[in-house]
Amino acid sequence: MTTTLRPIEPLQHAADGTRSRRFQVCVNSRPVGLIHLETTSSYGNEVARIRKLQIEEPDRRRGRGTVAALAAEEVARGWGCGRMEVAVPAEAEAALRAATALGYLPRARAMGKALGATPPQLPAGSRSRAMTPAEFDVWQEHEKEAYAQSWISRGVPEAEARAKAQKDHEIFLPDGAATEGMTLSVLEHEGTRVGTLWVGAREGHAFVYDVETDEAHRGHGHGRSLMLLAEAQAVAGGWTGIRLNVFAGNTPAERLYESLGYETITHHLYKDLQ
Repeated sequence: MTTTLRPIEPLQHAADGTRSRRFQVCVNSRPVGLIHLETTSSYGNEVARIRKLQIEEPDRRRGRGTVAALAAEEVARGWGCGRMEVAVPAEAEAALRAATALGYLPRARAMGKALGATPPQLPAGSRSRAMTPAEFDVWQEHEKEAYAQSWISRGVPEAEARAKAQKDHEIFLPDGAATEGMTLSVLEHEGTRVGTLWVGAREGHAFVYDVETDEAHRGHGHGRSLMLLAEAQAVAGGWTGIRLNVFAGNTPAERLYESLGYETITHHLYKDLQ
């Protein structure tokens, strides 16, 4: 049997230069599912993403999805894309196994936690304050560089990583520290600054955009205190849940989040198409 993709709409072109197209997944010309392929503007137009892949129940567990994903990679190559990305829900274990078998590598995972009505308390001696304008300028340059390096170390070309870091900050902090809905904080312990925190809203939840313990103060539990601060700010803002992204391989952060009750929501994977 031959599995192929049949376009069901013209190639869509967005104002930002990205493209997308939906295809039927067919077996011997018989429709058995749907796949939606798009490019992302996060790095330019060189990255494709499988936004949706669905095989109808009678045809599942027969390799249809695997062949459809391989066919989508060929479409992406035809678009000039050098990399493919896919997001797999944590509960879709079979899809995660299939993606891994196709050579997709973990890049990050989204994690989340439900929050109660009572904000957690910071440890004795720790307190938070708003980041000053002068601190923000220094922090933003440092954070953009660290963010770019996180992508570079995971296989994203340097130019793309730096472009993404710049663009994401322009999108999420258009008015700097005064951006509405964003809270930028400094954590102090016994009067000494020990870390920074950036929390805001995203897709109906509180979201931790960045959390970092200052290098000289790592290993003393301040990362946990910063996360407790994030949860306290979320509860104070009326949010019932909080989320974050953690890069694959950041074992200390993964262990910290898991110890605080965060659970994986989505696995983000990638594959080079060269």
